[in-house]
Amino acid sequence: MAVNVVYESTDHRAAQDIDALRQVFEHFTATSCPRSYNFHLHTTCSDGRLSPRQVIDQAIALGLKGLAITDHHSVRGYDQAQAYLAQVAPADSQPRLWTGMEISAGLLDNEVHILCYGFDPSHTALKPYLQQRTPRGLDYEATQVINAVHQAGGLAVLAHPDRYRRSPQDLIDTAATLGIDGVEVFYAYNNPSPWTPSPRQTQLVQDLANQYGLLKTGGTDTHGLSLLQRI
Repeated sequence: MAVNVVYESTDHRAAQDIDALRQVFEHFTATSCPRSYNFHLHTTCSDGRLSPRQVIDQAIALGLKGLAITDHHSVRGYDQAQAYLAQVAPADSQPRLWTGMEISAGLLDNEVHILCYGFDPSHTALKPYLQQRTPRGLDYEATQVINAVHQAGGLAVLAHPDRYRRSPQDLIDTAATLGIDGVEVFYAYNNPSPWTPSPRQTQLVQDLANQYGLLKTGGTDTHGLSLLQRI
């Protein structure tokens, strides 16, 4: 079962943001993405083709309720997007933009990706993961990544669990014992058009998430020029 974690955060607004994010994840379904929420996307600040400004422009045009930019080992895209969002949209009509990042980590002798959300990017625990490269040594281990995200007040989620050499069952079982908060249930493994979560993997991962009491998330994993597609 997932470990209950007490997050170390003194910022009341940040705590409210996490509560709101949990509420979104607790009600996330196969139709939540990509036209209501998107919690997996990349910008030119890592390996994506959309600039942070283009992400926000598309999010507003699509009428997204909320999103997170999950660049690899960087929050530069989030910083730029947040600044731009404040300029182009009134506060009461903005999509909710949470902090996000994708971190490479070692789990069961596999390199997996851990998505993190709602964290304080200035927290010292995250310094090893904001270097725009894969962390090394103990910082590379999944248990250390999860702990660091929790220390920074955020949520940790195992990305696309059916893309690795080990089975989703093995990876999710172990990640749950390490205290991971959620799993990316809704993911389009074969890049269909229009974007649709892969049925077989979705059912498998959703059952495992239910078994371990984990939050369920989803995103397009956009690397191309449209938030509605992976590539």
